[in-house]
Amino acid sequence: MKRTGIAIACLLACSCGGKKQFFVAFSQANNAEPYRAAQNALMTKLWGQHPDVRLVISDAQQDNSKQIGNVEAFIRQKPDLLIVAPNERTAVTDVMRTALDQQIPVICLERDVSLPNYTTYIHSDNLEIGRAAGVFIADYLKKKYGEAKGNVVSMRGLLGVEGEINRDKGAKEVFAQYPGIKIVADPVADWLQDKAKDRMAEVLRAQPHIDVVYGHNDPMAIGAWIAAHDLGVQNEMIFVGVDGLGGDSGGIKKVMDGVLAATFVYPLCVDKAVEIGNRMLHEPGFRPEREYVIPSTMVTKENAAKLYAQQ
Repeated sequence: MKRTGIAIACLLACSCGGKKQFFVAFSQANNAEPYRAAQNALMTKLWGQHPDVRLVISDAQQDNSKQIGNVEAFIRQKPDLLIVAPNERTAVTDVMRTALDQQIPVICLERDVSLPNYTTYIHSDNLEIGRAAGVFIADYLKKKYGEAKGNVVSMRGLLGVEGEINRDKGAKEVFAQYPGIKIVADPVADWLQDKAKDRMAEVLRAQPHIDVVYGHNDPMAIGAWIAAHDLGVQNEMIFVGVDGLGGDSGGIKKVMDGVLAATFVYPLCVDKAVEIGNRMLHEPGFRPEREYVIPSTMVTKENAAKLYAQQ
């Protein structure tokens, strides 16, 4: 039998005095990234506050075929609500259509798909986050050199993912306004800290001068910092990330510690997904908006401590 990776987390509800039990299925892209683990934890916590809901989370392990299998297995179980955080934007498009065709409402969480095969899409704006990162980097270089010029390493996430595409595109839109800003390397580290450390070590051997490392998520930016630190050159450049998770290992604390010059909060979007999903389950007449956009926040040394205390 093919393994689907389903049931890495399951909340079993009580009988609730004969009231209807709802089954919510969450197809997660992977559990390796801290961001994904934080999503899973919050999803489990918030749905756990609803005793008439049973939540099951599957782990696609960054494998498109595994995620398709996970969603197909969920569809056979006929959940009352399907939540999908796509591994890549094209792979699960058709199977999400299958869910809709079988009258299963679908929340597309935080990453898009190539066709709008969902009931609602809850996300932040990665293009704007990329632009904000680009502006921060350009402003830093202006202060450093008196004009926006310098060498940038763009540490890229898993190719083909909306977040990677738009975080990259948004920054490049800003850099295009300044011919003096050069992207001297754009290695792919698949969102993972260890891979970013290895890729950055390779870049440092090939590039004698780097001003900024723009990691498309915090783990990659941190991995790049570790590689630079191992060579004693971390103070020759700054590191910028995206995610802005709380906790001692999250991006906000890394800004406080001086590892990252800035990060940009990419909301987990889980709060809104549970809010809207709960209304979809319990309010028969409720029709969600087609799209909900959750705002981001820039984190620098000026506001990091305050944001960290609010976590």
